[in-house]
Amino acid sequence: MSSTVPAAPESVFTYGAPQLKFGSGASDEIGFDLSRYGVRRVLVVTDPGVAATGLPQRVADQMARFDIEARVYDGVHVEPTDVSLTQAIEDARSSGPWDAFVAVGGGSSIDTAKAINLLTTNPGELMDYVNVPVGRGQAPSEPLKPLVAVPTTTGTGSESTTICVMDVISQRVKTGISHARLRPTLAVIDPDLTLTQPPGVTAASGMDILCHALESYTARWYTTYDRKDPGQRVPYCGSNPISDMWSEKALSLLAGSFRRAVRHGDDVQARADMAMAATFAGMGFGNAGVHIPHANAYPIAGQVKDFHPKDYPGEEAMVPHGMSVALTAPEAFRFTFDASPERHVRAAKLLAPNAGEPDEPAEFLPTVLTDLMRDIDIPNGVAAVGFDDGDVAELVEGTMKQQRLLTTCPKQVTEDDVAGIFRRSMSLW
Repeated sequence: MSSTVPAAPESVFTYGAPQLKFGSGASDEIGFDLSRYGVRRVLVVTDPGVAATGLPQRVADQMARFDIEARVYDGVHVEPTDVSLTQAIEDARSSGPWDAFVAVGGGSSIDTAKAINLLTTNPGELMDYVNVPVGRGQAPSEPLKPLVAVPTTTGTGSESTTICVMDVISQRVKTGISHARLRPTLAVIDPDLTLTQPPGVTAASGMDILCHALESYTARWYTTYDRKDPGQRVPYCGSNPISDMWSEKALSLLAGSFRRAVRHGDDVQARADMAMAATFAGMGFGNAGVHIPHANAYPIAGQVKDFHPKDYPGEEAMVPHGMSVALTAPEAFRFTFDASPERHVRAAKLLAPNAGEPDEPAEFLPTVLTDLMRDIDIPNGVAAVGFDDGDVAELVEGTMKQQRLLTTCPKQVTEDDVAGIFRRSMSLW
């Protein structure tokens, strides 16, 4: 895929995934699942909106039948920050010790639980573990406790991955922690829990699924990296035969379910297919990696001014993660097309099997993406969420801090390249 040929190319790829339980009613079995780990005290981590549904408390209550004491922490911040994560960690430390953790909610709850797990089992503070150059990039020295991830949204794939994402408020940048030990022990995917997800949330989080699949499918092939020693290998190892399989299946599922799930939230089959697609895409990108759209998404979300998305709670300005990823995706894939033309065309055909292929193949995937985004009411580009040309320099600066992601791109990315993508993404149609 990439023209780069290292003197000593990598010949090994890695693959990791949590144990998985999928299906209607799967969330009713969490007490039994945890009992097999011999735990006695469990912290259930959620946000206020999900807590208000009563689901996290029901998950906690079912554990009593297995002699497990459970407490609900409902202070998760939607789109976590370093401040909200530190508050959650301090709460867990003061009320612990805990034998295991259960995250019930969207990616925000799952990522918060990952941070709690890390910092209640390992020494130091949050920024010790945040990726370089924002943080110190330290690896955990101690094993983590069992973590059960129970997503109530379809999008982040956090239940499958080794990543914890956050906004670092003082630096106005979104970044994260990445280490294999952060991967949940068990992912419990119950599509019934997503039926109440409103259209705006379904659309934004669904674009996260889509970009996970597309970015991992078009990522650098694993043999284009320099060979690493065993201790140097990281979860993002580049696209490979196994990640390709998950990404392709996720795209096929999205082709038949995405628009239906947004327009008809009570469509049980569409919801189940979206939940499956989210999990599959997570299993793909959690090993292959993501690149430009996600790297651009972090400063878009971190530098938000006064945008308030439809169907999201609270009065804080925010650009939801999946939306921020989508806004530069069409232009990003125009940029990467020449690194792997056949993959970009193949991805477009999987996502829109009935679409006619344009005369210019480089336009196929961007056109399929913008058609979908218009249909599901994603904002028309970066300007539509409050940015203009005067913001490009600061957005580029934020993107270039995401070198862990940009190294996964199938071609080299310069500041000028990123600036061009942002400018061309101000308006998409």
